[in-house]
Amino acid sequence: MTHEIYVLDTYALLALLEDEPGAQTVAAILAASKDRQRVFISIINLGETYYILLRRKGQDAADEFAHEAFADEALTVVDLTWERVRKAAEIKSKGGLSYADSFVLALAAEVQGSVVTGDPEIKTAAERLGISVTWIGPNRSS
Repeated sequence: MTHEIYVLDTYALLALLEDEPGAQTVAAILAASKDRQRVFISIINLGETYYILLRRKGQDAADEFAHEAFADEALTVVDLTWERVRKAAEIKSKGGLSYADSFVLALAAEVQGSVVTGDPEIKTAAERLGISVTWIGPNRSS
């Protein structure tokens, strides 16, 4: 981990919550952020994680996740401004991403952070935009 600023996407949060590959990397980033790193998530990606948990595990699990995310001092939840929405819309207009995914890239560009993801579509778009990626997904040859 060489960056001091990270932006988590939905993939990264779900990896952590469901103890999937990459979970240890996300946990280490959050643990280190209490001392020297900053970790951000867009409210849109937080909402996307919430609805996925709501579908998979029910209301209690989704509410517990949201409560813990807002209470976690290592994680900064970033609200929306028109400028952030506009930037995400510009990224989305170039194609290849969901609307929610465009918010993680817009936020990473804004804070000059590395996107923590295992989503190949986000990785491809980030590389195209010159945004750093901390890859937690399966290895793939490029």
